[in-house]
Amino acid sequence: MNLKSLISSHVVQKIRCRTESGRHHWLAVICGVVLFASAYQPVGIAADPVRFNVLHIVSDDLNTRLGCYGDPQVKSPNIDRLAARGVRFDRAYCQYPLCNPSRASFLTGLRPDTTRVLENATQFRKNVPNAVSLPQTFRKAGYFVSRIGKLYHYGVPGQIGTDGLDDPASWETVFNPRGRDKDEEDKIFTLKPDAKNEARFGAVLSWLAADGEDAEQTDGIGANQAIRLLEKHKDQPFYLAVGFYRPHTPYVAPKKYFDLYPLNSIQLPQLPDELRKRFPAPALASIRNEEESATDDQRRQAIQAYFASTSFMDAQVGRVLEALDQLKLTEKTIVVFHSDHGYHLGEKRLWQKMTLFEESTRVPLIVSVPGNAANGKVCRRPVELVDLHRTLADACGLSADTATEDASLKPLIENPEAEWTKPARTQIVRGGGNNQVIGRSLRTEKWRYTEWSDGQRGVELYDHDADPQELNNLATNPQFETTATLLKLLLHQPTR
Repeated sequence: MNLKSLISSHVVQKIRCRTESGRHHWLAVICGVVLFASAYQPVGIAADPVRFNVLHIVSDDLNTRLGCYGDPQVKSPNIDRLAARGVRFDRAYCQYPLCNPSRASFLTGLRPDTTRVLENATQFRKNVPNAVSLPQTFRKAGYFVSRIGKLYHYGVPGQIGTDGLDDPASWETVFNPRGRDKDEEDKIFTLKPDAKNEARFGAVLSWLAADGEDAEQTDGIGANQAIRLLEKHKDQPFYLAVGFYRPHTPYVAPKKYFDLYPLNSIQLPQLPDELRKRFPAPALASIRNEEESATDDQRRQAIQAYFASTSFMDAQVGRVLEALDQLKLTEKTIVVFHSDHGYHLGEKRLWQKMTLFEESTRVPLIVSVPGNAANGKVCRRPVELVDLHRTLADACGLSADTATEDASLKPLIENPEAEWTKPARTQIVRGGGNNQVIGRSLRTEKWRYTEWSDGQRGVELYDHDADPQELNNLATNPQFETTATLLKLLLHQPTR
């Protein structure tokens, strides 16, 4: 019996030892399996190096509310079309549900414990000055490498039009779009109008149904520049990273996208009874006063605006993909699309990010490799954004830096049902000093297991087959004691 069988089936629930010595025997077996799995690193299938281009598209604060992920309301035809010609990862997870730590991680292939970037203020090279980033790997291989918009962290909307916390060593050229959404901030509605600077919009539910056309918005300008660079560099190998700012708050999009989602069609999530009794206190610590006091109508408007911004961003993705087709680059270019982390829209009274629940940690991830026989299929193995560095290098016949802590997803791209024992890990830090709480979460195909400060501030266990909304914490249920023990051991194993 391998680790995947233990953690993804009901078998582990049925392990019941008749004697104490029998119990110890099974735990010893589990420990051995965990240690084996922690040392296992899947490798890509050997193949002749292929000089593919790479178009790397990142959306800001996007959850899996997309048509291709089964959402019945959100209109995302262009991302859906990409999913139909690539492999869609159904269980992809960020390593930290906050912009800067997540981006520092997936752009280096290093975990947050290594980068020590745990907030939105630290540029990663302060802590890991010699790290070789994902774009650097392609620069070293002779690719033209360029960034448009937000790849490393920017404060949104405050730093739109600037370099933010960019890494100059990563890029040959950069372009920082700035559009009408930045220039007309005085028109934006916000739940916190008295706050100043970034706190007024960037961390608060805020929105605007904007006048004008797509091309006037920051993301429209970014898409135009991406098309220009594709035209200019179509005859040489390129790694082009395009970072869109939407749907990050403030949710700004032209009015026509708001019209796609009438307010009377917006449904608010149902809240469970005795919410705070169901979960450890740190799990709900990101609930904010202004969100708690918002009216239901304001909540519907916020969701409408988030959906509108998503569809607007999707339209810009479509323009870039259409240019790829028109330039006959599609059959030469790997396209990867994902977000930096997930996003709450009122579930458990939570909004935005910074939780270890599924809505905040799970991200859309689509990888389209030309000629891949598995294109159009869905992979349900748990994977991590930190895996992108080694994956894209591997797919292009390059070697990622040996210090990277990721694993190549190439075996899953070629066969989405391939064996895969590596779980996905997400972490978070709340507070500081004596009040600091560290949360760590593990996601397998079936389970989510979370500890707060090594379990001293709470433990959570959710069965995703029976409880995909994570409403029934099984951590203290004796029936699942063996499952919790196994997952605890796995959570605390080294990641390399």
